[in-house]
Amino acid sequence: MLIIYIILGIIQGFTEPIPVSSSGHLVIFKNLFQLDELNDLNFEIFTNFGSFLAIAFIFRKDLAKLIKGFFGYIKTKNKEYKEDFKYCLLVIVGSIPAGIIGLLTKDLIEKYLGNVKYVGLALLITALFLFIIRKMKGKKEANDMTYMDSLKIGLFQVVALFPGISRSGATLVGGMFSGLKRETAFKFSFMLYMPISLATLALGVKDTVETGIDSTMLFYYILGSLAAMIVTFFSTKWFKDIMMKGKLIYFVYYCLVVGTLVLLFL
Repeated sequence: MLIIYIILGIIQGFTEPIPVSSSGHLVIFKNLFQLDELNDLNFEIFTNFGSFLAIAFIFRKDLAKLIKGFFGYIKTKNKEYKEDFKYCLLVIVGSIPAGIIGLLTKDLIEKYLGNVKYVGLALLITALFLFIIRKMKGKKEANDMTYMDSLKIGLFQVVALFPGISRSGATLVGGMFSGLKRETAFKFSFMLYMPISLATLALGVKDTVETGIDSTMLFYYILGSLAAMIVTFFSTKWFKDIMMKGKLIYFVYYCLVVGTLVLLFL
């Protein structure tokens, strides 16, 4: 059992930041190996928290600067903070669609779209959109972004609520369609990840408090969370390097192959 939880933590950690869908891969592994552990909500909360900590650490300087700028501008209206304040508003606007739709459709998604066939189809859709944007570069920097750009990217993030559609992939597609530079799209994608991840974690913790947690499983949860945190850190760094080099075609091939195999054999 120990090895299973570590492996699941590694799967979560590796697939969370890259455009292949972590939730979709957990559904695939659940069906492939008949692992009941994947239905453990508490384990998902712990591993997601591990991934969140890793990504927050990578972007810690950006986050600190944005938080300082946001509250600094509210307090002083100093032009020095205006750009960071606007960026925070862009993140808020971009988070609204997924936040609203996620709350309204949470039970529906969990009930019907955890089916492995849906995941296979979603991976093929992911492959198609990644193929479309694979060579796009864009010209917009962060300070060129409009609220309409943010809303558009946020609407793409809504699609990622469905298992098999990658959150990072969907927001990158939205960013590239909005004309953002690769680095700008990459950073904004992960800035959008922060509020959505925190909200998801908060809802998960609420459910855990209501249902309780098995203390005998706590050790396995912590190990899975640590595995997810460590692997997410390196996976995010690796993905950024691939993104900057314009090598998204690797993920196109991967999603195409895995999606096809899932539809044919699972």
